[in-house]
Amino acid sequence: MKILPIYIAKQYIKWFLVILVGLLSIVFIFDVIELMRRTSVKPDVTYGIVLTMAFLNLPDIGQKILPFIALFSSMLTLWRLTRTQELIIVRAIGVSVWQFLFPILLCTFCLSIFYLCVVNPLGALMKKSYQELEQHYIDRSALLDLSSAGLWLRQANADGNILLHADSVTLNPLMIKPLIAFMYDKDNNYLGRIDAQEAILDKNQWVIVNGWFNWKNKLPEPLTIHYLPTDLTVDKIQESMASPNTVSFWELPSFITSLEATGFPGTRHRMLYYSLLAQPMFLCAMVFFAACFSLGMARQGGAFMTALGGLCVGSFAFGFNDVVYTLGANQSLPTLLAAFAVPLIALSAGTTALLHLEDG
Repeated sequence: MKILPIYIAKQYIKWFLVILVGLLSIVFIFDVIELMRRTSVKPDVTYGIVLTMAFLNLPDIGQKILPFIALFSSMLTLWRLTRTQELIIVRAIGVSVWQFLFPILLCTFCLSIFYLCVVNPLGALMKKSYQELEQHYIDRSALLDLSSAGLWLRQANADGNILLHADSVTLNPLMIKPLIAFMYDKDNNYLGRIDAQEAILDKNQWVIVNGWFNWKNKLPEPLTIHYLPTDLTVDKIQESMASPNTVSFWELPSFITSLEATGFPGTRHRMLYYSLLAQPMFLCAMVFFAACFSLGMARQGGAFMTALGGLCVGSFAFGFNDVVYTLGANQSLPTLLAAFAVPLIALSAGTTALLHLEDG
């Protein structure tokens, strides 16, 4: 009984890696094609940059397709063991379905934990690099960088660049305070700065009140009210913030605290954090669904129906989870419920279905 679990685990890991590499290769090709389309009017973007961006985006896409990888690798493992009569022999000597599923479940759980602890932090760094390249070569929009030192916002205008800093942010209307605006020319030469108690975003301008002009090599000049043109909006600022998938699993709790301390909602980041915690449960549920299809239908010789049924179940569970995730990110549902509801339902449904097929 020590050899059998190891043998099944090796078979599962082999198919897991094969499907992982295969799906990521397909995704990589389509991502390269899409990036080439987006950069077709960008003469400064080379094929090397496109390939680099597609490679940097792979871990983020890999996280999204992990449920399908777990589903199909489990199905292939069980189907192959059934076709070679190995599971029939194992069942004949009294080994139950729960015993030979245990190494697959254990491997799935360990692989999901490995992804959470190792691949996710690395993928967050790669996704951040991807977005930096995207911002530099494709979408030159504003960047918002939130840290424990407060909020940093960069904007470009016809005269040069402006770097805004504030300790806190309030919404409706968007107000940042206290404001420090560092002014640079087109060549990034420092010109001076504006210090003010607050700045309010009003349509296409920052309304700065009760401040000082501190120009380089000049005496400070007081200002009562000053209008600073900008193309920023509240939506653009929030979209430009560090997206959840650029923050590693280990840094998400402190990042959420810093985000909410400056006045911005941390719902999307909290939703991602909870969904990462629930991911091992969801992947194990995919193993149970795979067992329901592979063991039952493989006996009847329905290989095509096995794949089709698994694809339908996996797509439905994945789509339903994505819908509930969106509801949680939009605050239509509590984030904790939205993250764990579908994995719990899927795990319960898969276990119940397997109990009915095998023991019922």
